[in-house]
Amino acid sequence: MQRAERVAVDFPMPSRNFSATRRMLLVVLAVSILFPLACLAGYGYFDYQRRIADSNDVIDRLVRVTEEQAVKVLDLNQQMASRIVELIGTEDDAQIRAHASELNRQLREIGGDFPQVASIYLIGANGDLLVSSRAYPAPAISMSEREDFLAARAMRPHPYFSLPMLGTLSQTNVFNTAIGRIGEGGTFLGVVSVALRSEYFSRFYRELTNGDTSLALALYRADGNLLVRYPPWPGGVKAPAANAFAAALRDKQWSGHVRVKSPVDGVERLVAFRRVGDYPLYVSSAYATGAIVDAWRRHFIVIAALTAVPCIAIWILVLYSLRQLDGERVAWERWQGEVAMRLSAEASSRQLQRMGALGNLVANVAHDFNNLLMVVSANIELARLKRFNNLEKEMTAVQRATATAESLTRRLLSVAKKQPLKQEPIDLRKWMPGAAPLIEAALGDHIELALSIVDDVWPVLADPTDLELAIMNLAVNARDAMPRGGRFVIRCQNNRLVGSDTLLPDGEYVLIACSDDGEGMPESVARRAFEPLFTTKLSGSGAGLGLAQVLSMCEQAGGTAKIDSVQGSGTTVRLYLPRYRERRQKEAAAEEVAEQSALRHTGMVLLVEDNEDVAAGVAAVLQTFGCEVRHEPTADQAFDVLTGGERFELVLSDIQMPGKLNGIDLAEKVRSTWPSQKIALMTGYADELERARRLGVAILAKPFNIAELHALVACES
Repeated sequence: MQRAERVAVDFPMPSRNFSATRRMLLVVLAVSILFPLACLAGYGYFDYQRRIADSNDVIDRLVRVTEEQAVKVLDLNQQMASRIVELIGTEDDAQIRAHASELNRQLREIGGDFPQVASIYLIGANGDLLVSSRAYPAPAISMSEREDFLAARAMRPHPYFSLPMLGTLSQTNVFNTAIGRIGEGGTFLGVVSVALRSEYFSRFYRELTNGDTSLALALYRADGNLLVRYPPWPGGVKAPAANAFAAALRDKQWSGHVRVKSPVDGVERLVAFRRVGDYPLYVSSAYATGAIVDAWRRHFIVIAALTAVPCIAIWILVLYSLRQLDGERVAWERWQGEVAMRLSAEASSRQLQRMGALGNLVANVAHDFNNLLMVVSANIELARLKRFNNLEKEMTAVQRATATAESLTRRLLSVAKKQPLKQEPIDLRKWMPGAAPLIEAALGDHIELALSIVDDVWPVLADPTDLELAIMNLAVNARDAMPRGGRFVIRCQNNRLVGSDTLLPDGEYVLIACSDDGEGMPESVARRAFEPLFTTKLSGSGAGLGLAQVLSMCEQAGGTAKIDSVQGSGTTVRLYLPRYRERRQKEAAAEEVAEQSALRHTGMVLLVEDNEDVAAGVAAVLQTFGCEVRHEPTADQAFDVLTGGERFELVLSDIQMPGKLNGIDLAEKVRSTWPSQKIALMTGYADELERARRLGVAILAKPFNIAELHALVACES
């Protein structure tokens, strides 16, 4: 063992501590026993709690359904009783007996074929049965001592729900809803009673539980007496509610959950209960905890068995590894010297290779940059010696060197993003209010935005995105210059320049003046404000004033930008953009002929793609092929362009795009409206690719290579 440690020190090779390995294997064995047990215990606990929660959800849903059913039945029962009371009015016993036949018919009509109604009958003031829907004439029965008659007389006119009983005439298990009739002066005239079948509720509860004996549904009176239960108690016992459930009913709780042990069968159950509307009744739903535990136990045993299989395999593997460890230790000590030498040689070789590769990379990069800098330095020196006259050749060399440097930088940083300039006529009267929300967001809550645009402001030709970004940059600078709030004003007006100091040609321009009443800038800062890398902000607080982009946007549109600032009074940046004039019809016709002639040589392509990055890349590739490209972000806009009369050598459209039309819809419309117009589709969805093939147009499946695109353009042109 001492030799192994010495060799490991002498040579850079992985050490092999067999004692540590043995300890690690023993730890793995212990962890493979304790960790699964802990996980099983945790899983069992949380699974049990989850099952309890799920069971509570089940009984809660059931009790809501039973409550809704009971409310509907009792509301109907209440309506029938109220109709009967209105029907007989304040008639006494003699008057009721006088037309008992008619009343019997009416009671049968009111009761109808409702399955829950066993019978409807009228009881006189002295407790005699006057009329019954079950029989005519009504038998001579006295109910003066019956519990529901006495309670209805005492509670009139509120309804009373009796205990379960066997109907005298219907011979079925029922419970009665009795309402006492009141005459003039509050005199007692008798009782209207509707007998409800207990079997109707039991059948509904049986269907609701789907015969699951672990579930129980019941209907109780507010005093805890049981009216209906499914499944019924053994022997038909009508046991009242007990324990926590009875206490909840006594406290007149509207709804709740309790866990009780039944005094009848000794089974513990989860119970959910709810009051039935405004009636003195409750419905309950119970789930036997024993069934929950049995299901949990069966599931836990399966999980434990599945967990034990890999654990046993790990235990066998660890024990086998312990046995093999001793033999490996002997072999390791015998061969470790040779292995150490081999590993040392391989490590040295790999290190030399890495250093050589790194040296080659650094040397190549340094060589390329030195060559580029040499080109720039030499041409600049030539320009200085020639006093900056006749610089076309030298500046071209500088331009090529700069382009090569940019390409090398992109390769080193893996960044190659370029958006083509897209200029279009802009009506500032309409465009500026649309951009106002973004400008207000850039200004913040403490700065007020004001727009002042003349009614007849001229249109300009510019890139809307660049114009919006330029104004956003000005808004951000204004916000930073007004930390305590202020006002940012944008004015748009027409301006005719004649011999101005802007270095612009004389002509008609649109002036966009952006003013703030912030801190202003010193003259030294204002002079350098348009420099690309100039900034007055602290390190890490921003990217500078952002005015370089503003000037670049104006210059690309054929205009310029000026800045006026006074410390303490604010800053005004003026953007001058040339007026855009629509071409006359003759000029447009001549240009159209020229464009058609050029189209035959270079090809005009309408690119329809909603992803700006993809569109920019495809357009750049098409332009390298000599094609002129027009891009539309949606198929709707592309169809409008084609409807406007423009024609293209090729329409290249994506399939998935926002709007009313997608690429396939566009292809169908183009084929039906302009059969000679060539169109091709590109997509990245296999199912849509199959659908697109049925149109019989050329299809490019994303991602496609340049050769495929070049072949398509060459074929179409």
